Amino acid sequence: MRRESWGFAIGSVLFALGALQVYADAVGREVDNATYFVGSLFFTAAAYIQLRLSGRPVPGAESLRVERYDWWAALIQFAGTLLFNLSTGVALVHGLTVEQDEAWQWRPDLFGSTAFLVASGLAVVATTETDKLWDPHARNWRSTWLNMIGSVAFGVSAVGSFILPGTDMPADPVAADLGTFVGALCFLVAALLMRPPHRTYSSNQSSTRS
Repeated sequence: MRRESWGFAIGSVLFALGALQVYADAVGREVDNATYFVGSLFFTAAAYIQLRLSGRPVPGAESLRVERYDWWAALIQFAGTLLFNLSTGVALVHGLTVEQDEAWQWRPDLFGSTAFLVASGLAVVATTETDKLWDPHARNWRSTWLNMIGSVAFGVSAVGSFILPGTDMPADPVAADLGTFVGALCFLVAALLMRPPHRTYSSNQSSTRS
């Protein structure tokens, strides 16, 4: 779980960095697009780990619904990260027409954001099965809802990044960048909240293991 959390955290930092106009102006469009692409790879690696860890029995759960919701959320999220791999990878390709950009970059971005929304919704259901509907003191509750807010922000970004027909400009570049930045920050905080605590050992245990 520690690798999963750090994977999501690093990917979130790179997406937030890529959404900053000052960074894009400083490094150029190609490096900015590469930043998104590398960030999407960290998302995919973390989502794969989460999928491998999902579906395990939840202590105190009265039914298997939590495990099913958890597994489906992880699977759909993993699929969403693969779509982001595609959209951010295609952004590195030069000379795309508007039609090609829509087919190979914007659509995967939209579908990836939709997958994140569905996965977050399933995670919310799973959380309310084990925790209360309103329990801001629970770390899992806060992380789940932060992921939901981040997914909504990514959805706004996908809509804002739609390339208008006959132009090479997004419909709302401010919404596209701001949605990505806000969503990435939400994912970052959620990932850091879910980091497992470091194990501590007594001096006897340490000497035994050494």
